[in-house]
Amino acid sequence: MAKDANAVDAQLGELLRTIAELRVHCPWMGALSHESLVEYLLEEAFEVAETIEAGSGDAELQAELGDVLLQVVLHARLAEERGAFDFDDVARGLRDKMVRRNPHVFRPDGSLQDSFPATVQEIVLKWDAVKKAEKPERGDAFEGVPAALPALARAQKLLDRAARNGLPPAAEPASGAAPAPEPASGAAPNTEEELGELLFGIVAAARRDGLDAERALRAANRRFQHNAPAGPVA
Repeated sequence: MAKDANAVDAQLGELLRTIAELRVHCPWMGALSHESLVEYLLEEAFEVAETIEAGSGDAELQAELGDVLLQVVLHARLAEERGAFDFDDVARGLRDKMVRRNPHVFRPDGSLQDSFPATVQEIVLKWDAVKKAEKPERGDAFEGVPAALPALARAQKLLDRAARNGLPPAAEPASGAAPAPEPASGAAPNTEEELGELLFGIVAAARRDGLDAERALRAANRRFQHNAPAGPVA
């Protein structure tokens, strides 16, 4: 059962007031900036992913989501202090964007449509059309893909953008369809350029099969760490 909206608002208001007080009375919190918070935002997002993928349980997921929310609240508070925007503006802007970008669910006034699309493909097409209308100046299909994404995740996102914008398969490297060499064969790339082409090809092949290369590698990292024999710390 959903909680009463007033109870949620009260908890959020208490959180916002707590952060405001910390900004005034805690020297460490008071010294934070948008720039200094970037590393924590990235770290907390990856910790949420780790919690979900490792099946760590609801209690840990709740705590990690709170850490991500803290980052949002802190950035909004910093902006409020310099008179740019506040948390209400962030929430309002997000709600408006969700209504605007989901015309298959909402009318422009936020009320529900009388009927809804039956397929995910229809929804994706509508979403893409609204995004293009919002930013008609974008001429590059890859604009907006963060350069700071991990390389495997960014490769998959670039390939997704290419496919959704109707770019031909030739946009992928010719080696994209080549199978990866068997580890036991010792057939390793000779240069980083060759290695990059090989990795991009693996991501492309994974994407065609509905797999997520970044998530798969994170899982392999966890298995390696779990199975590695204990030894002295170097």
